[in-house]
Amino acid sequence: MTHHEAIQSAETSWSAARARAQRASGVYAFLGWLGGALLVVPIVLFADAISSGPWRYVVMSVTALVVLAPAVYAMWHDTIQQQARSNELAIVLERGLTEAIGSAEREAAERLVQVHRQEFETRFANALEMAEDEPEVLGAVERALAATLPDRPVELLLADNSHAHLIRMAVATPTGDAPACPVDSPDHCPAARRAQVQQFTDSDAIDACPKLRNRPHGRCSAVCVPVSMMGRTVGVIHATGEPHTVVEESTVTDLSTLSKLAGARIGLLRVIAETQLQAATDSLTGLLNRRSLENSLRGLRASNTAVTVAMADLDHFKELNDKHGHETGDRALRLFAQVLRNSLPHDDLVARYGGEEFAVVMPASTAEDARAALSRVRVELKNAIANAGLPHFTASFGVIEATGDDEDLARLLAHADVALFDAKHQGRDCIVVHDQDGNRVPQPASRPHTGLAEREDDPVSATRIASGNGHTR
Repeated sequence: MTHHEAIQSAETSWSAARARAQRASGVYAFLGWLGGALLVVPIVLFADAISSGPWRYVVMSVTALVVLAPAVYAMWHDTIQQQARSNELAIVLERGLTEAIGSAEREAAERLVQVHRQEFETRFANALEMAEDEPEVLGAVERALAATLPDRPVELLLADNSHAHLIRMAVATPTGDAPACPVDSPDHCPAARRAQVQQFTDSDAIDACPKLRNRPHGRCSAVCVPVSMMGRTVGVIHATGEPHTVVEESTVTDLSTLSKLAGARIGLLRVIAETQLQAATDSLTGLLNRRSLENSLRGLRASNTAVTVAMADLDHFKELNDKHGHETGDRALRLFAQVLRNSLPHDDLVARYGGEEFAVVMPASTAEDARAALSRVRVELKNAIANAGLPHFTASFGVIEATGDDEDLARLLAHADVALFDAKHQGRDCIVVHDQDGNRVPQPASRPHTGLAEREDDPVSATRIASGNGHTR
């Protein structure tokens, strides 16, 4: 039975008891007057019969007392019982009202906590939805941690890509000092390993986390909330405080909510980033793929950034595959990609354009800048092949400098490819620069020596082209 039903039942019984008591009072009053009126004459006659004079009144009083006393006692006793029953019902009603008020207050407090929790969850979820990348998510996490534990230093530790090391990703502290948990791996954190909230009231307690002992600020209490991504525990929210202090259950619940939402959002962003990276890169070499390079180049051209485009191709790659196997061919492609990445500036866009063909986009560079950079690539490639123990192979390069802001993207890439074919016809293992008209641009006489000939003015190669004996890829 609910409090409301119990109170309603007690109130009905109490009202009925009061009504009965009021009716009994009326009945008893009526019977008293009636009985008195009916007994007056007999009592007087009885007194006159057995006495006279003053004793007559004494006999009347005693007779009236003897006759009326039982009836008066019976009515008094019944009235007392009625009153007792009314009092008992009043006590039950009061107790029920007290319990109902207490229950209502508790329910109101629980609803208030629930409303606060829902408001916190909604606001934090909105903040996470507005965050476009992981740094913005971590900023929202720091603000939420500061709001949840304003009087305690608290930090978020997350595992790196290898899931072997924990890294401090977010800190909120009123003192300027982070909790500085020394745990270095999710496998070494009790909260992360058990995948459940851990709260320690004293770092010196026998069952306290060993990582809490010997902190620079001495003894402390702590609460640790695990963080999961895609069902896997990858971190922890760690907060410290004064010894023998306990974080309220509602606050622990808020931290758990924060952990759940932040872990889900960061995990989603990492999956999206990984998916985008896989979609934008070549699986074998890790370089940009053709589509990503064209999109990036299109963006550079739209921003009126001057660019130079180079196309590169491994010489006699089919023979390398046929003679030494496809695994050796894949190693050669990976090595060449690594040399391009390590030898060229970070701003340059390097892509595997297809098969053994590569493309390089050099923002804010001239054709001669590209010639010099690619000459260094040729030197580094020769050294890298020797160090890797691969069969010797070379690469040819075709370079075109974009001169007009409105130059068509496909046309620019086609010009670079024509220059690359020219390099193949020159005898391979060389760099050929074309102007916008498709004419070969000779290297400047003052260009520093790179250790490898450009072979653009090789008379043997010129003879091959003149005789129509050009090489194919």
